[in-house]
Amino acid sequence: MSAYAIYRLPHENHATLIRQSEGEPMELHSLTELNGKQGFVVAPFELKGGQPLVLIQGTPERVVLDNKNVVLDNKNIRNINISDRNKGADYYKVDFANYHAQLETGKFRKIVLARCADEQMPQGVKPIDLFYHACQLYPRLFIALVETKQSGCWLTATPEILLDGHGADWRTIALAGTMKLEGDQLNGEGESLTWSTKNIQEQRIVATYITECLEQFTGDFKEEGPRTVRAANLVHLRSDFTFKLANNNKIGDLLQALHPTPAVCGLPKREAFKFIVKNEHTPRRYYSGFMGPVSQQDTHLYVSLRCMNIDGDTCHLYAGGGLLKDSVEEQEWLETEAKMETMKKLLYVQQ
Repeated sequence: MSAYAIYRLPHENHATLIRQSEGEPMELHSLTELNGKQGFVVAPFELKGGQPLVLIQGTPERVVLDNKNVVLDNKNIRNINISDRNKGADYYKVDFANYHAQLETGKFRKIVLARCADEQMPQGVKPIDLFYHACQLYPRLFIALVETKQSGCWLTATPEILLDGHGADWRTIALAGTMKLEGDQLNGEGESLTWSTKNIQEQRIVATYITECLEQFTGDFKEEGPRTVRAANLVHLRSDFTFKLANNNKIGDLLQALHPTPAVCGLPKREAFKFIVKNEHTPRRYYSGFMGPVSQQDTHLYVSLRCMNIDGDTCHLYAGGGLLKDSVEEQEWLETEAKMETMKKLLYVQQ
């Protein structure tokens, strides 16, 4: 088996497995090449040589979540040797100072700083075990385990829809701002929390950007929100956009406009993207890209957040946060720590 993807949509009681047992997954080198295509997409943050958009094609199989007999080969788990570029707080301090200086000069309105941390895979645990555990712990999130020769092996448990559609009816969201639930707050949905000006501004930037993107493709759309939504032990601010698409053959064109959103990149987008690619200490690879099934009938694409790259017996955990001019380093670091807890729980609360 050369590639597979197993995923569970939010609140569903079953998973779907797509195996590509013959040949290699299709490699695409621009998002517009997705127009008219069908399969499971694995897209990186930065599309480049050696880091393509991968399309896994095969017949979807329904998987019952309480039947853990699915056997998956892990031939593509390999050492990618990024640990020497992963110095945790030291690198984050350097990157934060660099990024924040750009915000203070007015070069960016917002820019997202990401980092990576390594954890050991528990002895005797396989990637599919982590997938099932994520499905148990996080019923509200999109859970996916993907492995290809091009990308390696990735597990994500993400709350962020990039593009979701059925027929002519489509939706996307603007998700930004983060607070951690603690104590009695864990019994609710975060409804009693008060959002800071920084978080409200950050979410508004993303929502405005998505509005401008959609205006290029349809005049028939509606925005609702923002509202507070829970994802694991975190809450975010979310606006929902629903819209009509007259031509489903142009999904790739819409993705080209949307990705990467300011929620994972910044504004102005082109300049922020170039700065991140050049200056971030640890390459993001497929973190903050997107993945999910795509077709003209049904598409469910999610931003690859709260994720890990399984690299032999090492798990590279990724997290990031949006910086504005008034961001404080310690607060931003703690936000990335909170986001990494989503994956750490899978490693250290094995049943």
